Amino acid sequence: MKKHLRVLSVVATATLAVTVAGCASGGSGDGGSGDGPEPVVMWGSWSGDQVDQLEEQAARFNESQDDYEVSYVPQELVEEKLLTALAGGQVPDVVLWDRYQTSLYAPKGALAPIDDFVKEDAVDTSIFYEPALGEMEVDDKLYGLPLLVDNRSLLYNKTLLADAGVEAPTNWDELKSAAEKLAVSDGGKLAQAGLDLSDPGLFNMYLAQAGGQLLNDDQTKTAFNSPEGLEVLQFWQSLLDADVYEQGFGDTGDSFAESKTAMKLDGPWALSTLDKVDGLDYGVVQPPTGPNGDQGAYMGGFGLVIPEGAKNAEGAWEFMKWWTTEAENGVAFGEIAGWIPANIEAANDPYFTEDEHYAAFIEAMNYAQTRPNVQGFSDVEGKALVPALERFLSGEISAKQALKDAQEQGDQILEQNR
Repeated sequence: MKKHLRVLSVVATATLAVTVAGCASGGSGDGGSGDGPEPVVMWGSWSGDQVDQLEEQAARFNESQDDYEVSYVPQELVEEKLLTALAGGQVPDVVLWDRYQTSLYAPKGALAPIDDFVKEDAVDTSIFYEPALGEMEVDDKLYGLPLLVDNRSLLYNKTLLADAGVEAPTNWDELKSAAEKLAVSDGGKLAQAGLDLSDPGLFNMYLAQAGGQLLNDDQTKTAFNSPEGLEVLQFWQSLLDADVYEQGFGDTGDSFAESKTAMKLDGPWALSTLDKVDGLDYGVVQPPTGPNGDQGAYMGGFGLVIPEGAKNAEGAWEFMKWWTTEAENGVAFGEIAGWIPANIEAANDPYFTEDEHYAAFIEAMNYAQTRPNVQGFSDVEGKALVPALERFLSGEISAKQALKDAQEQGDQILEQNR
């Protein structure tokens, strides 16, 4: 993929601006000595190669001005660490934040609202994808700015499809037909999967494609135990009955990268790895539409938040604003790390839209939803819906029973969180 010249000229690594003791405690220091830039400590769960990516972006900010010096300190279980840090009075200044957690942690007093910063600097929040911005709002207060977005689109192995005489599918009927032609069995055992069906968490996007919804209109009860929900599971069952996939296939590695799975729904985070696979020729198209032509995709990703009690909230805000509102900085990080910016102008930069692998993801962003932003829904999904769907996919219970069990438990969880 092409690189913009501005990225090639930046300093590649950032110098950490905290001492070893500061890293251990997570404290943001004393706000600077007045003789140099004030330290801004950023936490996040990203590790490994991603640390280098964040440090490179921090270095770009540090080079752009003289007032602040951002450093990144990785943390496992960053949300839990933040609650511990709040109790000890040693919070970071800014956190790379899973937006989906906002509705859970803002009511705990973990995050500081940023409405005053937004108003004072006249930031136009319409520059962001609206669903991503909405994930950072709780009770009419804004707790951060959306930074990165993603969705699941359909990745397909061009070589396998060409050999089978199959075109990339655009709807469920074509998806099923293609998957059946692409599946290969050897001695009664699946040797090549037509379509990866290993992730029951993708139920939400199939449900949207079927015209259904996860919760009722006032978001007080679940709504997936519906004709549309049943249609999704019946479609999955038809694929399993056609032997396009079997449970556990490819669990020991990346079967798509190994050309053992012909199609899968995956996100843009997978591209950098797949691009390094010798001989793999793959394409990406938008998620197939449902029986009535409904489009469906779900948006995830990260934002930037300021914890309650941050010592350098002003510096954190300047960094957040620089990264999220200036489109060129969002594109630059896309070039560094492969992530799609939540800034609409940045996401529609030719770097993404003219790339054959990113273009479909950008198109799907135009209709992608976010999961319900109400307290308790993460538990509805994680403790009720997905476990029931796993039991269905393993053949333990019927489709109707799975939806009924998930509804009953999910409604209880929502009631307990009201």
